[in-house]
Amino acid sequence: MNHQLVIVLDFGGQYNQLIARRVRECGVYCEVKPYTTPIAELKAMDPIGFIFTGGPNSVYEDAAPHVDPAIFKLGIPVLGICYGCQLMAHTLGGQVTAAQEDTAREYGKTRTYYDTGCKIFQGLPAEGTSWMSHGDYMAMVPAGFALTAHSDNCPNVAIADASRGFYGVQFHPEVNHTQNGTRMIRNFLFEVCGATGDWTMGNYCKSTVARLREEIGPRGRVLLALSGGVDSSVLAALLAEAIGDRLTCVFVDHGLMRKHEGDEVENAFSKWKVRFVRVNAEERFLSKLAGVEDPQEKRHIIGAEFGYVFRDEAEQFGITDQDFLAQGTIYPDVIESGKGDADVIKSHHNRLLPPEVVARFKGILEPLDLLFKDEVRALGRELGLPEYLVMRQPFPGPGLAIRIIGAVTKEKADTLREADAIYREEIAKTGEDKNLSQYFAVLTNSRSVGVMGDGRTYDYTLALRAVTTSDFMTADWARIPYEVLDKISVRLVNEVKGINRIVYDITSKPPATIEWE
Repeated sequence: MNHQLVIVLDFGGQYNQLIARRVRECGVYCEVKPYTTPIAELKAMDPIGFIFTGGPNSVYEDAAPHVDPAIFKLGIPVLGICYGCQLMAHTLGGQVTAAQEDTAREYGKTRTYYDTGCKIFQGLPAEGTSWMSHGDYMAMVPAGFALTAHSDNCPNVAIADASRGFYGVQFHPEVNHTQNGTRMIRNFLFEVCGATGDWTMGNYCKSTVARLREEIGPRGRVLLALSGGVDSSVLAALLAEAIGDRLTCVFVDHGLMRKHEGDEVENAFSKWKVRFVRVNAEERFLSKLAGVEDPQEKRHIIGAEFGYVFRDEAEQFGITDQDFLAQGTIYPDVIESGKGDADVIKSHHNRLLPPEVVARFKGILEPLDLLFKDEVRALGRELGLPEYLVMRQPFPGPGLAIRIIGAVTKEKADTLREADAIYREEIAKTGEDKNLSQYFAVLTNSRSVGVMGDGRTYDYTLALRAVTTSDFMTADWARIPYEVLDKISVRLVNEVKGINRIVYDITSKPPATIEWE
């Protein structure tokens, strides 16, 4: 692709691909590379700028990831974020130490003061909130660097050597919690690196279709694990554009879908010019999940069973050495499943297929694994998908199994299906669905005493969850009006047997995840 390129060097933080997403949001193409990438390879890619990411280490530790100092002699601008800022300072002659109680250990939202004469802060308010997450402190900044931002506790929140194009910030401009964070990144791209903004989703779509055609070849076929959600639907459209009727979509109905969802998926995709296969496997999945309470174990069981279902379908598919397996994995799936030095937050079924299943195919196709949810939706629109599919509510591959706390049974699944349907119905009636990124019900494993019809009950507590987000890596809890929550609560306890208490989750991500399990 003949686009300007920014390289994001990955040092193992949780928000690394989110930085890349912000860069692409500004219309600049970027790629994420591990910090171990040889300097010659980085130089050959001809980037207009580098961004060093955050990470969990301390730069002064022996085992901490470092960068080849030669990168600072290429004459290419560098923006260091959090660990990346401290790494730049450490490498260029500064001193980084563990923060003491009376110095600059900072976490969460922090009032920050900016020097708007600095290029990355120009045109922005002189004060704002930034999102901090660091326990180390730049006790001495390198020669040639100026201090360009501070907080009440820290004098060197940001540093800059404008003559060399080196900038560093101790906070995370890529997350939504930082006010004007994307504008700071944009300033670095356009005012420091000289970006022109020549990358679009249309270009990405064309190049990805071309790449898939080349990789799959003229005779290769693809078996797609289709859930009916946004990600797999967009992937189906992408593959259909690339190879047409050589695509087979396999929809596994594991009996843990939302109310009527299985039929809706079948109706939507049976109209496409691709082979659509529905496998009704409720009994098969529920029997495997019987008595299992641990959420990771539930995910692993469902992932493995998905693999075995595909194995069975593959027998009829007639796999050859030209065929591929496709999965609608997007980047939040990748990073939360653990990547590089990142922690495993939760496992995802579509990254846990048994080796014997994977081995039967020529390879696995995951062409969406560098995109976030809003980018996947933009790609879907580019491919001409109808809006009701593009804006479909996100739904995890393991389905209701991870929205039922504790052991999964058909009775619990049916209870949650009814409750979730009422919740979604009332949200849609009021128009609140247009303000929410994701909303769903969770059947907790907690039971409590209630009173219904002058009689004592001892039933389950249902939790309601609703969030607003643009990227699903960070999210805020939604402020649904009390009168709407009241109507939902009344309907739930009156209409759904087995539920006598409703709670609303008011936790953001982080520290929580969007799903409960």
